[in-house]
Amino acid sequence: MAWQDLIGSYSVDYVPQALLDAMAESHILGIFFRLETDPGLHIWAGVNDIPAGFDSIDPDGTVYLGGGRLLNVPSLEVLVNGQSSSVEFGISGIDPSTAQNVLDEMPDVRGKDVKIGFTTLDEHYQPMSNIVALWTGTASHPSEASHPVTGGEDKKIDLSLAVVSGTNTRSRPSQVLWTPSHHKAFYPDDEFCSNVARLGRGVSPAWPVYD
Repeated sequence: MAWQDLIGSYSVDYVPQALLDAMAESHILGIFFRLETDPGLHIWAGVNDIPAGFDSIDPDGTVYLGGGRLLNVPSLEVLVNGQSSSVEFGISGIDPSTAQNVLDEMPDVRGKDVKIGFTTLDEHYQPMSNIVALWTGTASHPSEASHPVTGGEDKKIDLSLAVVSGTNTRSRPSQVLWTPSHHKAFYPDDEFCSNVARLGRGVSPAWPVYD
């Protein structure tokens, strides 16, 4: 059996042709953020709330809230050779009381799926298709930050969510990433992890030969 027979009728048209045609000309692009908490968080980089959804994920009637202008877009990378990057998505300019209410009422985010997607918008700022998934990550933890204020300025808070590609949420070491000292804390006489650091630098150590 040829490999083509295993593929069958699979289509490589991941992005609908209507979107490709729109992106080839002057177009309005919508960027969407979805956090799979309970209840879920649905935000898009725009002003008005609009009905939209990821195909086969969001139910009919899902509304994405306008999160404002998109600033400081992080680089989204995929998990490669067990190494994942961490990015932060955030909203700035929140008054302290509102920010505190958000943190107090926020559901558990650790380990929840995060999806970033896009679609083009028509002249009425409505999605021209279902949201096309662009990147998937895993939520790690929320954080807050405030900036110095001068004069009569009001204090503002920035809320952000750390997200990683892959499943390593960074709040505690994963066993596969342990150093030799971590391993020997449990198994003092075991040299299994002794060459991990050299492997990380790309060095091929000489492994023992057992008869």
